[in-house]
Formats: sequence, C-alpha cells, structure tokens
Amino acid sequence: MTDSPVRVERRGTVFEVTLDRPKANAIDAATSRIMGRTFAEFRDDPAYRVAIVTGGGEKFFSAGWDLKNAAAEGARPDEDYGIGGFAGLQELPGVNKPVIAALNGMAVGGGFELALSCDLIIAAEHVRLALPEIKAGTLADAATIKLPKRIPYHVAMDLLLTGRWMDAQEAHHFGLVNEIVPADRLMTRARELADLLASGPPLVFAAIKEVARESETLSFRDAIARCMRRGFPTVERLYSSEDQMEGARAFAEKRPPVWKGV
Repeated sequence: MTDSPVRVERRGTVFEVTLDRPKANAIDAATSRIMGRTFAEFRDDPAYRVAIVTGGGEKFFSAGWDLKNAAAEGARPDEDYGIGGFAGLQELPGVNKPVIAALNGMAVGGGFELALSCDLIIAAEHVRLALPEIKAGTLADAATIKLPKRIPYHVAMDLLLTGRWMDAQEAHHFGLVNEIVPADRLMTRARELADLLASGPPLVFAAIKEVARESETLSFRDAIARCMRRGFPTVERLYSSEDQMEGARAFAEKRPPVWKGV
C-alpha cells in the first residue's frame, strides 16, 4: 500500500488526523511512528490550536496493536513505536493543546488507549470499546494506568480483567465519553467543538493541560504553590502575556476578547 495510513487535513487552526488503515485501522510500528511525527507537527506549529483524531470508515476507530503483523513478523509490544510512543500521542511530551477524539467505530485495545490520550471524546451511537489484551496474554499498560483514574475503580478493573465490551451509552454514563451523537453527525459535532476551542485562549489551554498533567504526581498543596510561584512554564508564559491583559481589558470593556497567543 503506497498511500499513507495517516491522513491529515489542515482546516484553519484545526488539525484533523484520520487513521485510515483498512480493515480495522490497526497500528503497527511503522504507522505509530508516522502518527508520532504527525502529532509532533501539530504540537510544534503555532498555527494549529486544536486537533481532532478519528478513524477511517464506520466500523473501527482503531483495533489497536496490529496482532496479525506481530504474529507474522515477530513484533513485540515493547518495540520502538516512535517519538510519541504507541499511536504517537500517549507519550508525546508537551502536547499543550486540546485534542478531541471522534470515535467513528470500535475502539479496541490500543485504540481505546489512543482515545484515553485525548482531552475530549465524542462517540457515534454505535461505538463500542474494549480492552481484550487479557485474551492475548499481554498487558493493556496505558489503560491500566489511566482508566482507574477516569472511571470507578471496579468498573475499570472489570474491563481490564474480563476484556468485555462497553457500549457508548455505558461509557457516557461513567463519564468516559463526553457526548454521543448519530454517526452522520460525528464529524460535524467534532468540528463545532474544535472551532469553539480554537476561538478560546490558547495560552490558558496550554496552562490547563500542563498543570493537570504535571500535578498528577504532586499533592494539592505543592501543585497550587507551584502555580502561584509560576513554576510551570506555561503559567509563567500566561501570566507574562499580552493575552492575560487582553482578557482583563475585554471584561472591563464588555467586549469579546481577541486572543493572539502572545
């Protein structure tokens, strides 16, 4: 196959990434490395403020790790998946911009973990999610770390230990999915949300993402103290920015702010 398994559409300040690797949008090491370079472009280019990640077709968002390839070529789950780790996003440092997952189909294993790496998740009504790694004798490592922090512990462990399916309605019930929409509205709704975020304050978004991420290993007292002394680079940049003053001026003048990201 000569075409890239990762398609990118640059729509104004919105960066759309489509994993399109039929039949199941499974991810091998080569695809993962492409995804890492793609997400790094989004991270590093100030022209882009928000990303959307989705899958090609209607059946799969992503089936995760390409087990057929692994069996045929002897690939291991701990091989080099590129600068962002598996699927290019979950270990990519410094992604301080909002990322929306638009689940067009099943999110399985590493596909589920890719969705967990995003900030907001919108799902089509027919979407189902699962972590079947237990059945393949391997560890869903990122999900094991993240999922018990996102949903009730016993629900997370049920998914991890049994590999059962969770439908979109159950995922929404537990707050794992932000919104469920008809399949034919998925990308329209994702773009509406992306455009809303793209009109927001990019320096504030960057600070939110860094503080939330870095505070995971800090006590509340230490985290808030670090914020107050501008110990996070994004907070220092925000508090020293023109946008910080613009927000105050716009509020006083009762007008919409004009964010420049500086």
